[in-house]
Amino acid sequence: MNINNLFKAATDNEASDLHIIVGKPPILRVDGELKVLPNTPTVTKEIAERMIFSILTERQKKTFIEERELDVSYEIPEYSRYRVNLHWEKDNVGLVSRVISKKIPEMEDLGLPKITEDLIQQTNGLILVTGPTGCGKSTTLAAMIEKINQTRMANIITLEDPIEFVHNPKKSIIKQRQLGTDIITFKDALRHILRQDPNVIMVGEMRDLETMAATITLAETGHLVLATLHTHNTAQTIDRIIDVFPPHQQSQVRLQLSISLSGVICQKLLPKINGGRVAVRELLINNPAVANVIRENKIPQIKRIVQTSAEEGMFSMQQNIKELLSQNIIDEVIALAYLNNI
Repeated sequence: MNINNLFKAATDNEASDLHIIVGKPPILRVDGELKVLPNTPTVTKEIAERMIFSILTERQKKTFIEERELDVSYEIPEYSRYRVNLHWEKDNVGLVSRVISKKIPEMEDLGLPKITEDLIQQTNGLILVTGPTGCGKSTTLAAMIEKINQTRMANIITLEDPIEFVHNPKKSIIKQRQLGTDIITFKDALRHILRQDPNVIMVGEMRDLETMAATITLAETGHLVLATLHTHNTAQTIDRIIDVFPPHQQSQVRLQLSISLSGVICQKLLPKINGGRVAVRELLINNPAVANVIRENKIPQIKRIVQTSAEEGMFSMQQNIKELLSQNIIDEVIALAYLNNI
């Protein structure tokens, strides 16, 4: 087996992920379902090591052996890019690779509401894209960054782990910095980023208190900041950020968020009737009512505000699911299953 052939098979089968695990044939995730790649043998320990180590530099191999985990990007020119996680299990190497399209999708192609274009044309503020693993957060961020790139002059700096979609500068300057090769940690990169004259900053993931604090401060000080979190709805997103901070800082963080937050886009992927998947979203726009409940620590009221503020462009996950059902994009069984779990 050849690792490049497996990557290509994942792309050709329109898979989102490729799994290589000792004791099983290569496995693809297609439309959310795991499927064995046909006509492939079982992966042995020797085959797994040969394939996985073949995509690593000596430095990366050393890091992987010492730290037992490694995230890297990999590209087959003129084909696709891949975000690769390498790990160990039962003293065997394993791989999970996310397929990244060479083409950066347009915001319209992803079904993002028109009001999100207004959000990204702002010169400052914090825009959060949230949802579970594998829900397309990175794709949504890439589409938003590319829209800025196409429409205005800005210095865009992205901090990624690893770099996924590669942007070619158009109207904007774009500097894509990768964890482990271009930066040591997100928090250290954010500490120095003001010296790099940014207009727009994209943080691949707000992982810890220091990264969250720096991200909020940058959004307060005249920069447009886009970032992701692993949260399931807009209210939980606000709670998650505040709860990361120690109690004596939470009042100040609520005040900062009430001022700096522009919007939260929470999304999940649902199966479509005719195959493929579609994003279902919840959209929160920061207005005086939202800012007030954040300041006063009445976060549960956000759900009601989202549901009753359609005229401002907001909508809940439930409302979006019902809309997709009415458009015959998803079927009733899927809609009811997700509605009952929200």
